[in-house]
Amino acid sequence: KEWIGQNEGVLSWKLDGLTIVLTYEDGKLAKAVTRGNGEFGEVITNNAKVFANIPVSISYKRELILRGEAVIRYSDFYKINNEIEDVAAKYKNPRNLCSGSVRQLNNKITAERNVHFIAFSLVKADGIDFDNSRIAQLYWLIGQGFDVVRFKKVDAGNLEESISWFDDHIKDNDFPSDGLVLTYDDIKYGESLGKTAKFPRDAIAFKWRDEIKDTRLLEVEWSPSRTGLINPIAVFEPVELEGTTVSRASVHNLSIMEGLELGIGDTVSVYKANMIIPQISGNSTRSGNVKVLEQCPVCSYKTAVKQDNGVKSLYCTNEDCPAKHIKSYTHFVSRDAMGIDGLSEATIEKLITKGFIKELADIFRIDKYKDEIIRMEGFGEKSYYNLLASVNKSRKTSTSRLLYSLGIPNIGLSNAKIICKHFNYDWNLIQQSTFDELIQINGIGNVMAEAFVKYFSNEKNKIIVKDILEEIEFEDIKLEKADLLFENINFVITGSVEHFKNRSDLKAVIEERGGKVTSSVTTKTNYLINNDNLSNSSKNKKAKELGISIITEKQLMDWFNDVY
Repeated sequence: KEWIGQNEGVLSWKLDGLTIVLTYEDGKLAKAVTRGNGEFGEVITNNAKVFANIPVSISYKRELILRGEAVIRYSDFYKINNEIEDVAAKYKNPRNLCSGSVRQLNNKITAERNVHFIAFSLVKADGIDFDNSRIAQLYWLIGQGFDVVRFKKVDAGNLEESISWFDDHIKDNDFPSDGLVLTYDDIKYGESLGKTAKFPRDAIAFKWRDEIKDTRLLEVEWSPSRTGLINPIAVFEPVELEGTTVSRASVHNLSIMEGLELGIGDTVSVYKANMIIPQISGNSTRSGNVKVLEQCPVCSYKTAVKQDNGVKSLYCTNEDCPAKHIKSYTHFVSRDAMGIDGLSEATIEKLITKGFIKELADIFRIDKYKDEIIRMEGFGEKSYYNLLASVNKSRKTSTSRLLYSLGIPNIGLSNAKIICKHFNYDWNLIQQSTFDELIQINGIGNVMAEAFVKYFSNEKNKIIVKDILEEIEFEDIKLEKADLLFENINFVITGSVEHFKNRSDLKAVIEERGGKVTSSVTTKTNYLINNDNLSNSSKNKKAKELGISIITEKQLMDWFNDVY
């Protein structure tokens, strides 16, 4: 109030994104630059053109320069983060996501991120009389088709009331804001004040004070990760923070836990860093009765405390701990493997951390933990039963799916199909196959055969497979003449397809009939499939050089029909 004095001002959200300067010429966007260090920014014109709400053209035809904030809405931020299975790869806040999005080399990715541009000041628009008012400038920008920051005209008399209005609407504001900005409405007066080395003197900004609430600590959970690190997680009585209910917060490491002297039943203060990530800021009771875990909650091996730059952290000492092999579980349930929908990497990590999954076969036994899973964060009865249905559906599978799902080095889906077909889909013959038998199969070389035999010679792996076999049932596969139609024949597919949904579908049909599809034309290639056999593509040229037959998709289908 002292700062605004007898003047009028513009009070608006302090948006938490990336400041962008736009230049329009002849009504079209000519340049977009990030603020950078205040003098030199980064040109991002190509990406700015695909911002969700940027005007493609405006009625003002002279040079227009305006400043605003590129932001990603909270709703879009949560949606994007929920689609990222790897917990470590999730974005910390909308600002980080926005910053990375506007700098993408491929603006298709920028477009998918739904970045918005919110204007907050006009820099140049010659020939327009704004009556010396910043508010008039903002309304003019609205008339040109720009979204501008939400603002209120204020003076010393209504300033507190206006701040309270913004305070009350934090929960409703979908655009990230970390405070408020107050600017003099009088343009000439503001400019007469000059500026410091970094900031103009015609505006001030304040950040919101963190909303802090006290609650009671109920327990400390220990969460192992794929690096072996075991993080303490504080679980407390639920509190409302920034419009959401919060009941858990990471304590990050032992040094922080010991510094807070956490104890069960303590009264702790909780807030949301960046209005998103729950944190514990203090502990008024400090009973310090939480003990450091001596055994990993997943595999029960001994834990060890390590120090790095004075920070103490807890680790699992077992190299074979399931928590360290999340990727193998994710591969096992993937679409082309066992095909269990609803088991994202994040969900698998939760189930492993809780101790519900200790080996691959345990995925089929999650019904033992029904009540616990339903109570898990992000779950409920519907999610649980959907997951259970997907698990049970996957029990009936094929030998090639199982073989691929085991993640044996160099054994991809197509190689798994070739091996299984060679042994007439008999799992016992598949598992017991020797190196010499495997290298007799067209397409299976020494490296693959060695990896295969090594895997099934390992006693731990034998137990893993035995336990899985107790939970699944193989589909009956009747071998017919068509099943062996392309046995020992190598194909390459190029160009567009007409009779199949995509090239992957065509590849699957060939592989189901014993053929092999590779990505490049070599002396081992028997046929190149290309609907345009007159094209000058590199694959066509190579095939002609090597004397390899080029056939169309229709010719391949006629081949099917002759057999059927």
